[in-house]
Amino acid sequence: WTPPTCCRSSGINAEYGGDIKITKDGNVLLHEMQIQHPTASLIARVATAQDDITGDGTTSNVLIIGELLKQAKVYISDGLHPRVAAEGFDLAKKKALEVLDAMSIKKNSRDDLINIARTSLRTKVKGAVADLLTECIVDAVLAIKKEGEPLDLHMVEMMSMEHKTEMDTKLIKGLVMDHGARHPDMPKKVTDAFILTCNVSLEYEKSEVNSSFFYKSAEEREKLVKAERAFCDEKVQQIIDLKRQVCGDSDKGFVVINQKGVDPNSLDALAREGIVALRRAKRRNMERIVLACGGTAMNSFDDLKPEHLGHAGLFYEHVLGDDKFTFIEECDNPQSVTILIKGPNKHTITQIKDAARDGLRAVKNAMEDERVVPGAGAFEIAVYQALQQYKNEVRGKARLGVEAFAEAMLIIPKCLAQNSGHDAQDCLVTLLQEYSGVERPVGLDLTSGEAMYPAEAGILDNYCVKKQLLNSCTVISSNLLIVDEVMRAGMSSLKG
Repeated sequence: WTPPTCCRSSGINAEYGGDIKITKDGNVLLHEMQIQHPTASLIARVATAQDDITGDGTTSNVLIIGELLKQAKVYISDGLHPRVAAEGFDLAKKKALEVLDAMSIKKNSRDDLINIARTSLRTKVKGAVADLLTECIVDAVLAIKKEGEPLDLHMVEMMSMEHKTEMDTKLIKGLVMDHGARHPDMPKKVTDAFILTCNVSLEYEKSEVNSSFFYKSAEEREKLVKAERAFCDEKVQQIIDLKRQVCGDSDKGFVVINQKGVDPNSLDALAREGIVALRRAKRRNMERIVLACGGTAMNSFDDLKPEHLGHAGLFYEHVLGDDKFTFIEECDNPQSVTILIKGPNKHTITQIKDAARDGLRAVKNAMEDERVVPGAGAFEIAVYQALQQYKNEVRGKARLGVEAFAEAMLIIPKCLAQNSGHDAQDCLVTLLQEYSGVERPVGLDLTSGEAMYPAEAGILDNYCVKKQLLNSCTVISSNLLIVDEVMRAGMSSLKG
């Protein structure tokens, strides 16, 4: 397997089922590819593990591992032992981590988070969509942030609608559910609504064990049916009584969102009172509704009080073809929000959804690290220059490993230049000359091919992504270098 000299992380994958996936996300590409070569397969697993841990850096991982092996091969073919090269890699990694700590900038304002998200998203979707998504993602994460508690990104729901264009994607400060009310007479839109979230069955229940009822006459059967009906009607009446108590004669709305079923008779009774009822709500939405609207999720109506209700300024149903979507908006202090992703086709929606997921992780990383690193290849240029000076302090042949590591780090600015249509060597020489003159982080301006200062331009990378890259790439490259032989394991070698 020959390591790549340039990797443009974009492609079209045709799956076995005949489905086609268009993506610029390295993680999606590697997940979908059918890789047979053992070395390539190992690198792909490391890259996807990088995405699982930090949410970004997949393509960089593949590039750096490939380039480390390529640079080491030059020295190993001249007689350098792989163990010595691996030792040099380890020394270089420690120095690179020192450079990373020295270069990191303490930033955590909203503008800094926007810059972080934009830098991540622009590598995955086109500029206009990335800028639109950036605002949505940062506001979503800030909405669900709780002081003193870890961020739970599951509280940001991603709902997709095959409708209009990708530029109509927006943040809903509330919740969007992919189903609607099940009764034609229920209001399609209510304002200033009380929200009752519950997990109570409002339909006939079958017994969990095999059981039978015996009766002697039709009168006894009627009594049995009435008693069973009364069990449901009593719970429905409790909801109606609560609605009358809190709404009175006003125009305020009342909404019931139930995780379990609601039978037609109960729906009729609720519709007559102007109550909107949604049944079979997804379990994951039950917690989100309470966080978005307030109130308490009820498992029983025995102690039902007005303080158990949440509130939303606007509740309405949107019908799109055969699909129904329910919007809960204008919540007072939502701690769970929805990014509504729109697009003309499912390929666009999938691409935006993958990008948004990475953007959320990038913002989360920045908030947890409380520091960032200048992007646009600035970190790699700084590491290269630092290692060129550091190798003079290293004794013995290990300095060749340090030299190989330094050269390998330049693959990132080289790829940035090539993917922007510039000459890689010209850009590299310009960056190194500029850095030598100013001794401050210098990155590549992709538009002009000239040097620029990424920290001032708002091009920032995650600290933890770079740290993870250095650690994982060094370990895997060292392990691959000291492999003597690749063998296919199996029982066939024992035969004969």
